[in-house]
Amino acid sequence: MTANQQTDSTEAVNAREIVGELVRKARKAMNIFIHYDQSQVDEVVQALAWAICKPGNAEELARVAVRDTGLGKYEDKVNKNRRKTMGTLRDLLGAKSVGVIHVDEEKGITEIAKPVGVVAAVVPSTNPAATPLNKAMMALKGRNAIIFSPSPKGATTCQLLIQYIHEELAKIGAPLDLVQSLPAPVNKELSNELIQQCDIVTVTGSANNVRAGQTSGKPNLCVSAGNVVSVVDATANLQEAAHRICLSKIYDYATSCSSDNAVVIEEAVYDEMIGALKKEGGYLCSAEEKALLEQAMWPDGKRSGKTTAKAPEVIAEAAGLQNPAAKEASFFMVEETGIGPGYPFSREKLAVVLAVYKAKDFDDALDITKRILNCQGRGHSCGLHTTDESHIERIGLEMDVCRLLINQAQCYGNGGNFNNGLNFTLSMGGGTWAGNNIGENLSYKHFINITKVSRVIPEVIPTEEDLWGSYFAKYGR
Repeated sequence: MTANQQTDSTEAVNAREIVGELVRKARKAMNIFIHYDQSQVDEVVQALAWAICKPGNAEELARVAVRDTGLGKYEDKVNKNRRKTMGTLRDLLGAKSVGVIHVDEEKGITEIAKPVGVVAAVVPSTNPAATPLNKAMMALKGRNAIIFSPSPKGATTCQLLIQYIHEELAKIGAPLDLVQSLPAPVNKELSNELIQQCDIVTVTGSANNVRAGQTSGKPNLCVSAGNVVSVVDATANLQEAAHRICLSKIYDYATSCSSDNAVVIEEAVYDEMIGALKKEGGYLCSAEEKALLEQAMWPDGKRSGKTTAKAPEVIAEAAGLQNPAAKEASFFMVEETGIGPGYPFSREKLAVVLAVYKAKDFDDALDITKRILNCQGRGHSCGLHTTDESHIERIGLEMDVCRLLINQAQCYGNGGNFNNGLNFTLSMGGGTWAGNNIGENLSYKHFINITKVSRVIPEVIPTEEDLWGSYFAKYGR
């Protein structure tokens, strides 16, 4: 055995032992938690939510996250930590997740909720506090335990979050080991071992991490990348549409997969819409500036961390944009016509950069949007700014996405908002279009198993006429 092989073998053994101890403690905690009734479980969920919303905690988590990951905006992370948590708590309180959760007397079916087990949660550096807390609330709502695998840069934030969570769990006398995290330094060996030893896997983050979860052989709730496109048709209220798109694009410096990456504008209102976006702080790059921006964002063809989820002035400096207006912009716009690997602006960027496409009409706008999503983002989300009801129906029928937002800010809306009916989450499934097992927003329902108790009901046997009447009438027997 070579020295490298011996090192690899030792690391594998160490990872197995480290993770094994975490899982053992999680199962021991679950053995206590399984006896909690619904009100006790909801109290635990409230404790988790307060761990991040308690005055000072959201702020400190945001400060550490920005400091150690270098991603996003402090003020927006504070807002995200609180808003996503409060919205999720609203969704969870009152929902049944313990014991008998539904009785259908007509069909004789009683549904009983039970835990899925120990959850392995791989969480991203983009939201190192909000995402793990969100997953923990959902997992514990189903009386499960959860173990986080944070990104290396997000590990300090995650450890601080665990500290805050344990303080609240201790306050109510709940087992602390219901929520744990891999110890630093987090590496692939530990993360992969966690996935193998837990009962179910949820991954939000890089394509490599998602692939590891999906190919682990374990039940998984992994979600893929986004590449959100918004369509602006000729009937839209342009200033309102521009404001919503701006809010979505600049929030937390576009760390979220929910942020608009492209806007497709009908030609009839194109110039006016560009003007509206400029009023919101958008800077339209010239062809030369677009080339400089592309070089700064994809040097040697690879996405650079130096311009990922950074302030617009940092991006302007990195790209060498000399126009004073560029240095004062809230976000950048680049006019694009191409779609695909050779046109990086057509893909997810995680930057305050918006690709802008001009469409001849609504038919062309739908075609462009489909092509962008087929390149990347199919299944996730798209939006439409309009006052034409027929356009809403058309795009709903034709676009292969799990979320279609009408006249809303994407980043605030597709992961749930207080003014729409989607549940709050930071993990959005894209269905089979995206190669995901789920198409919904991740929720507590994905963290419960259900036993269906079936009782005998009065027998109802259909006749041939009931089953084939319409068929026989049209085609004969």
